[in-house]
Amino acid sequence: MKLLLILPLLLLGTASSLHLKNEAFELEASEGEKGLALKLETPEEEDNLTIGNEEEDDEGEESEVAEDDDNLCPKEEDVVRMLGSPGCETCRFLIVNKPRKFKRAERICRRCYHGHLVSIHSSHTNHGIRCLASRINRSQIWIGARVRGRFFRKRFRWVDGSHWTFSYWAAGQPGNGGGRCVAFCTRGGHWRRAPCKRRLPFACSY
Repeated sequence: MKLLLILPLLLLGTASSLHLKNEAFELEASEGEKGLALKLETPEEEDNLTIGNEEEDDEGEESEVAEDDDNLCPKEEDVVRMLGSPGCETCRFLIVNKPRKFKRAERICRRCYHGHLVSIHSSHTNHGIRCLASRINRSQIWIGARVRGRFFRKRFRWVDGSHWTFSYWAAGQPGNGGGRCVAFCTRGGHWRRAPCKRRLPFACSY
């Protein structure tokens, strides 16, 4: 008689245990599905990265920490001056033989000499800058030209706002790549595109 009473209780306990296990399994499965769904909805970190334009090499430069001597004007021993040039006796040029990025170079020309990075509008001026640049032992210097605009609207402009009336590009230049700023080659006087973040000596007109 006792055996008959115990048997239903054992069967009931086994059934309850199996029911609880099934509920736990379903709960784990639903949580796993939620986690999987969440993973699928959350974009991968790589998808959030934007591919930068190689020509936009000077973006964000303003936010960089200023160098210790950035607020100081160049020392006289770091400057090579030239008063007048062939075809322009009133022109005044100088070269700062202390490498700076393009934007910083333009700021120094404005702040220290009340001018701009040099704009070149004739072969006479180009020759004068070449003669001046030959007095420093550098292969390139910044001049005040850079690319403005995008795609089919890209144009070269002078930072002082003057018209683009002359150019003296090296072979294969300006091309489509190589940076948005223009460097002057001191040996031949030709111009090349260069990344604006490159540190070069620079020529100011004032």
